[in-house]
Amino acid sequence: MNTYAAHVSRAGLGLPSRSASGTGWTPANARVASPRRVLTKFQLLWRGSMQPLKRNLLSMALASATLMLANGAYAQSADQDQAADDAQDLDTIQVVGIRRSIEEAIDTKQNTTAIVEAISAEDIGKLPDTSIADSIARLPGLTAQRFGNRPQEINIRGFAGDFSSALLNGREQVSLGNNRGVEFDQYPSEFASQVIVNKATQADLVGQGLSGTVNIKTIRPLAYGKQAFAANLRADQNRIGSEKENGYRASVSYIDQFADNTVGIALGYAHLNNPGQGHQYESWGFNGTGLLDGGKFYDISQENERDGFAGTLEFKPNDMYSTVLDVFYSKFDKEETKRGLEFGIGADWSGANLVSRTNNAAGTATSASFTNVPRPVIRNDFNAAYDDLFSIGWTHTLRLNDHWTITADISGSEAVRDERILETYAGMPASAARDSLSYSLNDGYFDVDFGYDYGNAAALVLTDAGGWGQDGYIKDFRVKDALSALRFDAERSFDSGFISSLKFGVNLTDRTKSRSSNENFLDLAGGANEAPIPTQYISGGSSFNFGNTPSILNLDALAMFNGGVYQRRGNVNADISNKNWEVKEQVTTLYAQAAIDTEFGSIPVKGNVGFQVVNAEQESSGRQTFPGNGFGADTSGGASQTDFLPSLNLSFQLPWEQYVRVAASRQMARPRMDDLRANENIDYERNNPSRNRSYRVWTRNGGNPELEPTVANAYDVAYEKYFDGTKGYVGVAYFYKDLRTYIYNDYTSFDIREITAFPPSQYPAGSPTTNEGDFTRPVNGTGGVVKGWELTASLPLGTFWAPLEGFGIQANYSDTRSSIKPQGPTGPDEPIPGLSKYITNATVYYERFGFSARVAQRKRSQFVGEVQGFGGDRTKIAFNAETVTDVQLGYTIQNGPLKNLAFLLQVNNLENEPFTSSFDGRSDRPRQFFEYGRTYLFGVNWRY
Repeated sequence: MNTYAAHVSRAGLGLPSRSASGTGWTPANARVASPRRVLTKFQLLWRGSMQPLKRNLLSMALASATLMLANGAYAQSADQDQAADDAQDLDTIQVVGIRRSIEEAIDTKQNTTAIVEAISAEDIGKLPDTSIADSIARLPGLTAQRFGNRPQEINIRGFAGDFSSALLNGREQVSLGNNRGVEFDQYPSEFASQVIVNKATQADLVGQGLSGTVNIKTIRPLAYGKQAFAANLRADQNRIGSEKENGYRASVSYIDQFADNTVGIALGYAHLNNPGQGHQYESWGFNGTGLLDGGKFYDISQENERDGFAGTLEFKPNDMYSTVLDVFYSKFDKEETKRGLEFGIGADWSGANLVSRTNNAAGTATSASFTNVPRPVIRNDFNAAYDDLFSIGWTHTLRLNDHWTITADISGSEAVRDERILETYAGMPASAARDSLSYSLNDGYFDVDFGYDYGNAAALVLTDAGGWGQDGYIKDFRVKDALSALRFDAERSFDSGFISSLKFGVNLTDRTKSRSSNENFLDLAGGANEAPIPTQYISGGSSFNFGNTPSILNLDALAMFNGGVYQRRGNVNADISNKNWEVKEQVTTLYAQAAIDTEFGSIPVKGNVGFQVVNAEQESSGRQTFPGNGFGADTSGGASQTDFLPSLNLSFQLPWEQYVRVAASRQMARPRMDDLRANENIDYERNNPSRNRSYRVWTRNGGNPELEPTVANAYDVAYEKYFDGTKGYVGVAYFYKDLRTYIYNDYTSFDIREITAFPPSQYPAGSPTTNEGDFTRPVNGTGGVVKGWELTASLPLGTFWAPLEGFGIQANYSDTRSSIKPQGPTGPDEPIPGLSKYITNATVYYERFGFSARVAQRKRSQFVGEVQGFGGDRTKIAFNAETVTDVQLGYTIQNGPLKNLAFLLQVNNLENEPFTSSFDGRSDRPRQFFEYGRTYLFGVNWRY
């Protein structure tokens, strides 16, 4: 039934009573409460004195038993005992859909002793949003960075993804990117029953992050307690103007119990076929007079296909022993074709002649025209990433007696990404006259008009139009990340005293991450400078719907490469050698934690106090390159360190369903993987001396395998007021993180004679005569403070005023500040990566009689993010503020043979919000513009 669980006597508050069926108001009492009654009801709700519904004796007994068992549960567990669900079933009171998701998340937040945020599935295989990242990004203090119109990296309390960690059923997970930040779009939302974000740490939380820890939980079949099957099918369409791409996603989930409920199984499969499209613009920069130097723009077509599997097998033959096996696998293939061109008009190097310009008040040429423009480079590129992610974990729990429980867990996680970036070039023949162009500022990019038709294949050739010394380029990358872990825990409970239990354990982790790069120039077969356009590789039409350029040549770059149009020419240099490295870590974590259950005066107090001792043995291997030797020699390095991390969490339960929570802890984030690389490039200053010297010196740049973790002393305080149990709440939280160090690039002096693999006999002519040099690498430097406020409200409006029954709002706002200078103490004042000063999330929903509707919007102010830059490395860019709006409508059949058949209509990115950046934050000087359109989904869900 789609009825809302009632915990109050409505008649006692002067409100309309429910009909016998629970699906509407009775005509006799269908009246609107007066403002005085609404105010009275609000006061009673605030004081928590609302009279509960009478339950039958059996329901009360089951619910009481559930509460008694829950007191001995694992501190971080969000699993709900099925007995409580059975008690509600007996009363035919069920909460489903959006409100079920909200109430279960609120219940988790209310009953934990830590400072957490949570989201719960609306039903089996159904999170509130289309992806885990979408849902997480709506939580207070959290937001997401988009990649290809998909939220992917989660920023927690102003930090980049590398400062957080991700767990799957409490086990640390590896990542597919160059560093530690997990890409959450790898995890199908259909598999998650709940996601918990720990903002404050506690001792038994192993694998924690400095900014937060995201724990994705799958369903536990024995706790679920009944057979269930769910199937979901959604068709989607991505649109930008008149351009359309169609795809779909489908999933099935099955849960069952056998052998007198001693064996449980949960299986899930999810498939995603999600074509997409987009437009991209990028400026080369502006000269001193405000003229555009050049730029590039593309039309993008994407094919995204993901297959995911999750399985859980539980065995609990008696009350003494239980075991759980979890398996997860995701295969995500992403292919992208890009078609566009690059142009250069910088007056000091291109030879282009300025004909006219129009300036705005700030001195930027918002429109200009040129003649004698050098040949633009027509680009037809193919980019692909093929990802495989596997995770397995096996837990054994043995209850020795009424007081002692021991647990052993073995787990592994492995990720492999094979990535290819293929570029091909075309343009006008070298004999052709130079072109003319004009540009004008549009909304976030420049429209460009050319004199030539760059969609006319007959007038074009394959060639090195830009004079770059190549007719194309190909990069092949591989990232591999493998982790294995072994954990042992023991817990001793106590029947009396302010310590309710004592828990201690050890976790052993072995992790290896590597990156490799193989790069080649592409030359036309036979060494030709130009070749006619091979018509067999012309792909589709040449029309171009972006940047005011009507047509651009459309070629199948991958088919040309595979068809022998190009030949490889190896590229060996220091930059490429720098992308080949391996990092190994062995981390041992010892912990002890005491659970607190006492009273402060008459105020119940729960919490925990404990510590971790974390020892890390790290080593890295890579290449050390020298002038004239881009391949170089092997090099390695490493270090070990031990950190002591105490933690305290307290929850004070005040009258009227009020809670005050405080936390103090030392938090840690291990260094980025690419910062730990042992690679170094030895070179020397070739032109003017630096640092006010009168002579040139040697240079040394690279990673630092001796880096220590970033450590912070963190303090949190939160106030929460709940309404009518788990119906709604309001809260305010303040956090203060004092980072003792922050990793940034700095330089020290070195002596070139230290480099034994580069003896003086190999010094090139013209090298410095001194042995002195500057060594630039990441270091543990001065830290700073990151602090902020978070305001939250989740309110079912019908609880306050009966005519609004079914309506509700969820809203949160965060204000985060940082004193850290990410480029070091002498660097400029700029935000750390991932920090948006202001974040706002708002959701308005309605759900009743099977109908549901929701409008959700998330906003973030400007921030520094990382994207893949030139050469395939990560590049930091300051992105502009953005607002993303999603809409969802649904209907679920309530009765009859089609009961629980649900229909869904959803629009993501309703307003086609682009992802943009600009130079110096100036809208008249756009830097990057990514537009991916809006996505429409229509789906059918069914379960029994």
